[in-house]
Amino acid sequence: MPSVDDQPCLFEPWLNFKNPIVRQLAFAIASPNILSVIPDELIIKNYFCLHDNATWQMLYQNYEKRLFQLDQQPQPLYDFLARLKSTRLGLRFENLLWFWLLDDAYHPYKLIGHSIQKISGARTLGEIDFLILNQQTQEIEHWEVALKYYLGEGHLNLAHWFGLNREDTLHRKLAHFTDRQFQFSEANNYNIQRKFAVMKGQLYLPFQKHNLCLPIWINSSRRLGQWGTIIPKQPYYRLQRHEWLCPDQIATSSHPTWWTDGLYHSTESEPSFYMFRQPALLFNRN
Repeated sequence: MPSVDDQPCLFEPWLNFKNPIVRQLAFAIASPNILSVIPDELIIKNYFCLHDNATWQMLYQNYEKRLFQLDQQPQPLYDFLARLKSTRLGLRFENLLWFWLLDDAYHPYKLIGHSIQKISGARTLGEIDFLILNQQTQEIEHWEVALKYYLGEGHLNLAHWFGLNREDTLHRKLAHFTDRQFQFSEANNYNIQRKFAVMKGQLYLPFQKHNLCLPIWINSSRRLGQWGTIIPKQPYYRLQRHEWLCPDQIATSSHPTWWTDGLYHSTESEPSFYMFRQPALLFNRN
């Protein structure tokens, strides 16, 4: 198993852009999934895949010229996101990918449908995020997308990764993928041939715990954060909510003089991302 200290050279091209929303779009495309493989502990009901790191790098490189254009003239991206009234980061992430998929001169995908509801009689069975024709393989693909932030506890096994709401666990999300979200074999009169989870965001390891062995399913080719209930000595500043996707080029807040729950960032030391949680707000650990 890889160690927590084994941090490879990271591919983070979103840091090359100035406009905050373009940085977020670049992150949505270029960042790898938080998982490299489906964990063996997960009971598979409906099989699904993950795109590998090389695929996301290639998709970014094909779109890089367009991103630099948007960095100079971002109005089309502003106009597209202006329709989104919710402040939920997951929906922002989904809409960034939607914008990119519609910009189909730069990738092999043709978007067939978005947010397709599957209904049986008066009952809603579920919803498909994206239905896509891969024009290289001529296969119909179903993509489910999620932006997630999970804090690892204990021995970092699948059952002990918790979201900010402890009811939201990594295991529960993956089980929902395989049990419910990928149950469909057809949509809009197309037979679905491949199913992909696009699961990005960040994983956080317990603060100051070294020599931890990472589960093999954690994607170690992306930046891992740390989390804790103490204030570290490094110079951190608190990120605005939208910066959880990607920090703005210029810091949006000063160094904190007191701390509240949230995600903190340092440009001077590692870990560069630190999730602070007040001890009183933590439930009893499982």
